[in-house]
Amino acid sequence: MPELVYPPVIGFARTLFKTWDLRFDIEGDRHVPRQGGAVLVSNHISYLDFVFAGLAARPAKRLVRFMAKESVFRHRISGPLMRAMKHIPVDRSQGEHAYQHALKALRSGEVIGVFPEATISESFTLKSFKSGAARMAQEADVPVLPLALWGTQRLWTKGHKRDFGRNHFPIVMRMGEPLLPRAEETATALTARVKERVQELLEAAQRAYPGRPKGPDDTWWLPAHMGGTAPLPADSPSP
Repeated sequence: MPELVYPPVIGFARTLFKTWDLRFDIEGDRHVPRQGGAVLVSNHISYLDFVFAGLAARPAKRLVRFMAKESVFRHRISGPLMRAMKHIPVDRSQGEHAYQHALKALRSGEVIGVFPEATISESFTLKSFKSGAARMAQEADVPVLPLALWGTQRLWTKGHKRDFGRNHFPIVMRMGEPLLPRAEETATALTARVKERVQELLEAAQRAYPGRPKGPDDTWWLPAHMGGTAPLPADSPSP
């Protein structure tokens, strides 16, 4: 069936990004396969991450179907758009239905986008990864595409107001080579391998990031270990 909604939405998003004068630095998007199923796995630091993660697949002319919480699909504006773009609603009380939906899509050759941390990381560091993405890749026998985003939190994230002004914010994205499930590898082991790679890519994105705080009141978007004032990870000891 023709994609009547997704391409125009992407076009609208790219127009917005030009209006906001975002400065993109994207590396590794060549790793997205031009055909066949794949699970795209990314860190999660902003409400807009699914938009940016989807952009990484555009050079390969792929449309990513993201798994998102079911409440987004109930919204009067986002709901119809999400359904028309064939994203997958996740009801945490009935997660198996979404899992089977995603598995079927993978086997039919789709790219499925997953944020394995499940929620936005307010510390802007990696939280623990759930194993669903790894299990899907194993069952569908498709690669995992590791991706790291940095800078998206400055636009709109949990606990902070949206900032859609013309601020020239840099957005850095790093994608790694596809990770293929290994024979006899457990989902736990694959999940650990994926998280380790996303961590490496995140650190690379942070090193490449040209933006700096505008002043002492603008350090909230940097994690504590980088000298910022973002909350410590939940599993970190208090200083």
